[in-house]
Amino acid sequence: MTFTVAIIGRPNVGKSTLFNRLVGKKLALVHDTPGLTRDWREADAHLSDLNFKVIDTAGLEESFDASIPARMRQQTERALERADMALLVIDARAGITSMDRHFADWLRKQNMPTALIANKCESKAGISGMYEAYELGLGEPIAISAEHGQGLDELYTLLRPYVDADAAAAAADDAESEDLEKYFDIYKEGDGTGFGDREDEDEDKDNPIKVAIVGRPNVGKSTLLNALLGEERSMTGPEAGITRDAVHADWEYGGRKLRLVDTAGLRRRSRIVNEIEKMSVDDTLRAIRLAQVVVMVLDAETMFERQDLVILNHAIEEGRAVVIAVNKWDAVKHREKLLEDISYQLDTSLAQVRDVKTVTISALHGTRLDQLMQAVLDTYDLWNKRVPTGRLNRWLAAMEEQNPAPLVHGRPNRLRYMTQIKTRPPTFALWVGRAADYPETHKRYLINNLRRDFDIPATPVRFIVKASKNPYAD
Repeated sequence: MTFTVAIIGRPNVGKSTLFNRLVGKKLALVHDTPGLTRDWREADAHLSDLNFKVIDTAGLEESFDASIPARMRQQTERALERADMALLVIDARAGITSMDRHFADWLRKQNMPTALIANKCESKAGISGMYEAYELGLGEPIAISAEHGQGLDELYTLLRPYVDADAAAAAADDAESEDLEKYFDIYKEGDGTGFGDREDEDEDKDNPIKVAIVGRPNVGKSTLLNALLGEERSMTGPEAGITRDAVHADWEYGGRKLRLVDTAGLRRRSRIVNEIEKMSVDDTLRAIRLAQVVVMVLDAETMFERQDLVILNHAIEEGRAVVIAVNKWDAVKHREKLLEDISYQLDTSLAQVRDVKTVTISALHGTRLDQLMQAVLDTYDLWNKRVPTGRLNRWLAAMEEQNPAPLVHGRPNRLRYMTQIKTRPPTFALWVGRAADYPETHKRYLINNLRRDFDIPATPVRFIVKASKNPYAD
């Protein structure tokens, strides 16, 4: 395990800004509005030559009921359980508050290394607040400006001993594991049982499959993530739009590594009225762009809405593989009719993708989640499918014989050669005699038959038409 640092503090003290600074990317949403971050977020951090993990948490508030602030506090407590060290961030310009004192007292009881970070010290306005911080009893505060990158050298000096000690412990564990593997190899050679046989996996199987969970607000995306992980990783509740940041979680299913991403709900653009929701939408669109498989969650109680098709079309245009999860299935009465309606909508509105896998689930009760994840793995394999060039060109000759391209000025427009130039999604290039005069209708004819004959459903297929070089052109 990599050394992990949790950044905590009351709302709007600059925790997400410090998180982004350490990660080196703008992963967490940052705004002047207090309480923007609601779920905790983990990423790899780098500070000079130090490599560690950092967790951005929601603002700590003294709420212990069923409200959103109380659930945010619970999420922060869960994040702290995963960390090796805590950084309590205060706003030096605002000075020490009663809430800072309360959580400093709480941290001292956690039996965990804790450091005090006085943020927003880029000007003289933060000096008095930094000196006030001594009364919190957490040692000498480190004065920084997360926004301007000041004071990070002192943070480096603070973290260095902890990261080095963790790396040394990990190296000792690796040496012990190596000795154990050697023992297994000797055992295997000695009795011929085949115990411990290992096969080299493909390089791709060492990387997690990136799965984005998307949909309209309040369809059960966060509930689905929690049900898959078996823990309350993401905040849930009856309120629409609870999730703001995209929440990442590494997981394993069926021997395959996955990185699940719970995203903010996508509403129609006309209904987005504030800057925070716009930032959340941009974060969701970025998650779709970086994903490999998109799980589109539908609410079975509200049927298929136009916004669902907009989201699906965006995922397909980005070239992502798509799986549909119809959630809240336990509440549906006329199930056969609903499935027929969904199938009709997909066939008529998503002509560019056929036979998208649709799984009915109940995230709340954990129903048919295995079928959903198997559909994700199967669709991912289709997204990576490669067709040999020889088979493609024999198939192309048969297609041309069955239905040749229209004549151009009374002469045949020959289909000369075809090959798959990439996967993810499957992308094919076709060389024809006159590319400018090759009609879209014949191109769709080839794509539809390509899907059918080579079994490529549920994933976008890209098709590029190129002109063959005329050797007599000069």
